[in-house]
Order: sequence, then C-alpha cells, then structure tokens
Amino acid sequence: MLKILLADDHAVVRGGIRKFLEGTSDVELVAEVATGEETLAEVRKSEWDVLLLDISLPDLNGLEVLKRVKRERPSLPVLVFSMYSEDDFAVPAFDAGAAGYLSKDSPPAQILTAIQTVASGVSYVSPTLTQRLLDGTLSGGKRHLYESLSRREMEVLLMLSKGVSLTKIGEQLHLSVKTVSTYRSRVLEKLNLVSNADLTRYVMQYKLG
Repeated sequence: MLKILLADDHAVVRGGIRKFLEGTSDVELVAEVATGEETLAEVRKSEWDVLLLDISLPDLNGLEVLKRVKRERPSLPVLVFSMYSEDDFAVPAFDAGAAGYLSKDSPPAQILTAIQTVASGVSYVSPTLTQRLLDGTLSGGKRHLYESLSRREMEVLLMLSKGVSLTKIGEQLHLSVKTVSTYRSRVLEKLNLVSNADLTRYVMQYKLG
C-alpha cells in the first residue's frame, strides 16, 4: 500500500480525495495536513511514498514548501495538486522539484494514475500538458522574484523579516557581519526593495516564512 500525505487547507477537498482513495486497492491516505508547517513536520516525522501538495496554503507558499521538502527529503515524490492552471504554475513546480502537476478538476482515474506514476519514480505529465510542451505553446508560468534567491539569501531574507539584526544573523549562520550585509544588499536588489520593512511585507505577502 502506498502511504500518501495530503496537504490541502480545504476540508472538502481532503474529504473527497480521502473517500476516493479509500476505494482503491493499492493506495492508502495515511495523513492529512492543512498548512505548510504541518506538511514539513509530517515529512520530517514519517516516511511517505507520495506527498500530494496544494500550492495555496494559509501560512507558506506551496512552491516554497516544495523546495524545503526536496531539500530535506530529495527522494520523496511530490505531486502538486492545485486549482491553478498548468500555464501558471506547472513549469515553476517542476523547476522546484515536483514529480508531477495536476489541476483539481482532474478526473479521479487521472489522479490515481498520477499518484501511482510518481510513486514508481517516474515523473507525471498530464496529456494536456504533454501536448502543450510538444507544441511549444506553454509559457514559463508566473515567476516570482523570490525564486531567484539562493538558499542562503532566502535564509537571510526570512531572518531580516523577523527583525533579527545583522550581528545575530551572522552569529547564527556563522558569517561575518560584512558578509550578511552583502547578502542583504543582494536580496534587496533582486526583489526591487529598499528597506527591512519592505522585506517583512514581502515575506508576508508571499507567505515565505
């Protein structure tokens, strides 16, 4: 039986998927979570065969959750399951490490096929997305400026947004204050922002931490 972790903040969606999976012979929905932090906690706590991940979570951006999951559990297949169209987020999701992308209006049989496919170690691309890729008509999706940040820059961004001083950041990351200041300047430049207050608002807007 495949152990599935479902991350979605809508109880109705979780209930529908749970009811559907209960009727299958080789897939078991073991746990449901509603936030990004709960997702990361479950990923750290237990072993899963597939993570079914929504992009819209109430506390963290789904793509950021995906990146963190892949850093901690690179072998865990993540199937992004979203209300957003493939045009908007499929390419960014795959770039972030997703094993597959499905829209929430996909028929049950397609959802099951996608789960089984990514669990076997093969990436899942829907027939519609495959055709778009072959035709060359798929856009790169909506890119966010924060996607250009390195892992270290993201760490500095999140700490600055919480009001942590450059000195404290340096101590926690084992960097000099000058190096931390350089990272801060890079982050501000990449995000087209000016101050630490701007950074805090940005993190809150995109639910980065």
